Amino acid sequence: MASHAHGKGIYQSKADAEQRAGEIGCTTVHQNNGKWMPCTDERELHRQLRKQ
Repeated sequence: MASHAHGKGIYQSKADAEQRAGEIGCTTVHQNNGKWMPCTDERELHRQLRKQ
């Protein structure tokens, strides 16, 4: 079973975060408490999500 994302876009694997990053227009990912999140940081993540 694939890991499901947290509401804020937190992923268990870097690959999942990278896939989501591409979907929302980010080119990088970052770690947060051992998990992975799209974009350089949460500020960029939220900025990209607002564009959706």
